[in-house]
Amino acid sequence: MSEPITFDGRVAIITGAGGGLGKTYAVELARRGARVVVNDLGGAVDGSGRSSQAADLVVEEIREAGGEAVANYDSVSSEEGGKAIVQAAMVSFGTVDILVNNAGILRDKSFANMTMAEVEAVLDVHLRGGFYVSQPAFQIMKQNAYGRFVFTSSSSGLFGNFGQANYGAAKAGLLGLSNVIAIEGAKYNIKSNVIAPFAKTRMTEDLPIPDAAAADLVTPMVVYLCSEQNEFTHEIYTVGAGRYGRIFVGTNKGWFAGLDEVPSVEAVAEHIEEIRDVTEHIVPSSSTDEAILIGQLLSG
Repeated sequence: MSEPITFDGRVAIITGAGGGLGKTYAVELARRGARVVVNDLGGAVDGSGRSSQAADLVVEEIREAGGEAVANYDSVSSEEGGKAIVQAAMVSFGTVDILVNNAGILRDKSFANMTMAEVEAVLDVHLRGGFYVSQPAFQIMKQNAYGRFVFTSSSSGLFGNFGQANYGAAKAGLLGLSNVIAIEGAKYNIKSNVIAPFAKTRMTEDLPIPDAAAADLVTPMVVYLCSEQNEFTHEIYTVGAGRYGRIFVGTNKGWFAGLDEVPSVEAVAEHIEEIRDVTEHIVPSSSTDEAILIGQLLSG
């Protein structure tokens, strides 16, 4: 049996923590000793409206259980909001060790009928929000030579889903952001990982997700990724209904046309099965890894 994972002395920011997945993270991290900034705008699923009630209720629950938490109501969708969220942690607790980018909205519609306003609204919260909150947090973590990021992506972004072009694009973008943070933060003991959760929440109540996929079944993976014990970074985890697995982006051996060769379209067609064959593959840890693979082919 491994040692209990605790967060004594650590400070965590959870965005969108007024309910659903974010609330479970905030409550569990606090239960294990973290001081938590519970951020939530208190709006509807589509991002409209705002209220302090959601964040306040979570803070009250944490404090009644003996934990430490403060509420923050700023929106992640602006640079000013992102800075204010991080500043709330600095004012209340003096530092930032953990950031779980969880806040999100939905504006689902088929791609042919989606408006640019619906695209921008979703990008603002998910993708730009990831930048706005993460950059000031990263700067503090870099100074402290310690940090843990968890970004909330989605199978809609990694695999695609009907009616979610805006959401899918934003969620795929967060993967790229997390990967670069993982690379740039490596020498500062900053780990950055991505989860693709499968859970029944307010945001997914209109989707055919079984009751067995409870939100608190995602929590153990997220809390582990936030911990000092976690030494993994630059990875993606699929989490839901008690199943925990890894998703990865890889590249195969492919087909090498030969040095100084400019293959014809017909040659590509002739070798398309070899180009597509993923029997042999690698999971690059950076774009350099793929460049090394190409370099090996060029050098024979």
